[in-house]
Amino acid sequence: MTELKDNQRELYQFRLRLTVLGGLVFICFGLLLARFIWLQVYKHSDYVAQAEENRIAIVPIEPNRGLILDRNGVVLARNYSAFTLEITPSKLNATLDETIDELSKLITIETKDRKHFKKLLEESRGFESVPLRNRLTDEEVARFSAQRFRFPGVEVQARLFRQYPLGDIASHVIGFIGRINQSEAKLIAQMDDAANYNGTDHIGKEGLEKSYEKQLHGITGYEEVEKSAGGRAIRTLSRTPATPGSNLILSIDIELQKVIEEAFGEWRGALVAIEPATGDILAYVSRPGYDPNLFVDGIDSQSWNELNNSLDRPMVNRPLSGAYPPGSTFKPFMALAALELHKRTPGQTIYDPGSFTLGGHKFRDDKPGGHGTVDMYKAIVESCDTYFYILGNEMGIDAIHDFMKPFGFGQITGIDLEHEKQGVLPSKEWKASRFKKNPAAQKWQGGDTISIAIGNGYNNYTPLQLAHAVANLANNGVVMKPHLVKIIEDSATRTRKLTVPKESYRIPLKQENIDIIKNAMVGVTLSGTAARAFAGAGYTSGGKTGTAQLIAIKKNEKYNASLIAERLRDNALYTAFAPADNPRIAIAVVVENGGFGAGVAAPIVRKALDYYLLGKRPHEKETTVVPREDAELRSVQDVQAEQGLSDEKRPGAETPGNKE
Repeated sequence: MTELKDNQRELYQFRLRLTVLGGLVFICFGLLLARFIWLQVYKHSDYVAQAEENRIAIVPIEPNRGLILDRNGVVLARNYSAFTLEITPSKLNATLDETIDELSKLITIETKDRKHFKKLLEESRGFESVPLRNRLTDEEVARFSAQRFRFPGVEVQARLFRQYPLGDIASHVIGFIGRINQSEAKLIAQMDDAANYNGTDHIGKEGLEKSYEKQLHGITGYEEVEKSAGGRAIRTLSRTPATPGSNLILSIDIELQKVIEEAFGEWRGALVAIEPATGDILAYVSRPGYDPNLFVDGIDSQSWNELNNSLDRPMVNRPLSGAYPPGSTFKPFMALAALELHKRTPGQTIYDPGSFTLGGHKFRDDKPGGHGTVDMYKAIVESCDTYFYILGNEMGIDAIHDFMKPFGFGQITGIDLEHEKQGVLPSKEWKASRFKKNPAAQKWQGGDTISIAIGNGYNNYTPLQLAHAVANLANNGVVMKPHLVKIIEDSATRTRKLTVPKESYRIPLKQENIDIIKNAMVGVTLSGTAARAFAGAGYTSGGKTGTAQLIAIKKNEKYNASLIAERLRDNALYTAFAPADNPRIAIAVVVENGGFGAGVAAPIVRKALDYYLLGKRPHEKETTVVPREDAELRSVQDVQAEQGLSDEKRPGAETPGNKE
């Protein structure tokens, strides 16, 4: 039986399906059109910006770090370019160790390189790349370039490296730079000019490299680079060049610095030499030193352990943070205080039997039997302790403190280095604060003042403060701020700016009193405790020897250095100024465990003055000595052209005094 079709119904269903399908198509096209309008009209500007960001990369250009030169144009810190093999771990196809193993077949990668790389990786602040090997040879660069396709995430980059050509000479002055660590990265992110450190891997860590970081760093430049879809650079669209950092021209005379460092030999200690009229630091010595080049790429663990664990403490900046009793170098200032405060006249005398007794305690002079009749001149020239025991007892600690403070004793000098130690200029208030947890020890005792008067006791000053005080005396009370950077030179305009253009203040002193003290200090070098060290000098200088105890000597026991451990022996000190009639240089030196100031410290100063005033180097014959004048400061451009550069202890009551 044949089934009859309902054509009308089928036609209706077909038309219905077609209508629904057409409606769906219409709706889909409507949605696409709406999306198109949304993207092309309403979100046009946003997506254009994103497209440009994907197409254009902003690449920072690290500026050349400024040079550091001495006062005569000798380069102390410079830059050079070299190739570095760098890895971006996030872009590697293989594991990090596998990649390094494969790279070692092309380029020499030592165990220390791997350890250094992993250390930098741990300390990194999210760098795009971390260096594996620095200073690649041209041959190594060529070998890697031929196989570069095998190592995604590995690149050879041209980088600027810092170099300190003189090694450990003046290392505590210059300091060093090093790779930015996580804590430093956080500090940079909080700075107003944080963007200026985009692309910068290194920062000043110590010395002038740190304290003048902003001036040395320069201004970062930028390149707009067009990229392909694969991320490869196609062309440079625009370029804003980086501005090199400013150059630092130091007050240091590096040749004088070398002479002094050589004069120290194996001794430990510090010396600071200052030009009194300007505050220029002519030499700044801390021995032993270290090689700052070790730190530029990150110091290896062996070298760091050797430096950090050494008993000689080469990383300690002694002129800045070493605090020492000044010993008898304190006596000229005590004598000046006596004149200014009308406690003594120059001709007024005392009789020295070899000791001074106070409260049943005997304070001995270093000379058995004493110095006899002593006036102020003789007290300084022969370094008579008894004279100053009596004087200190009469003056009292408050008067001593107030007089010494303006000279810079126990005060921050404001030198252009960080972490300067204040030292201790004792007073009743200081002692009460120092022993606040021990009320029984807070009271100031008469014996405390006696020890202070000869430069021992609670006295503790940095070699920088001693040199600053002597410079202030030599400059007749006119105080200049001591500084290491004399001039900051703009690298672009070559304009120069003095860092300390004028005096800080003046100490109200009578010139006749100053002259009396200076004359006595000249006597020290002519017939006193330093006469042997300065015999035959071609100039007249003023000076004062000093010896400071590190341990107390038992009652009636004589000091014998040979029976004392070397590092517990007395410190040797010497302070000086020269020429005596118009001082051009003032010096303070501390030789740790050196014993008598006249035996070790004074000869070092003699060598320094011989060179600075006469141009005479150690071991040169007298016939070669000629007067020496400072060279005129030259521009950095001239120097670059010439060199082809592209860019608290106190003695017991039975005090033995100071041995000169």
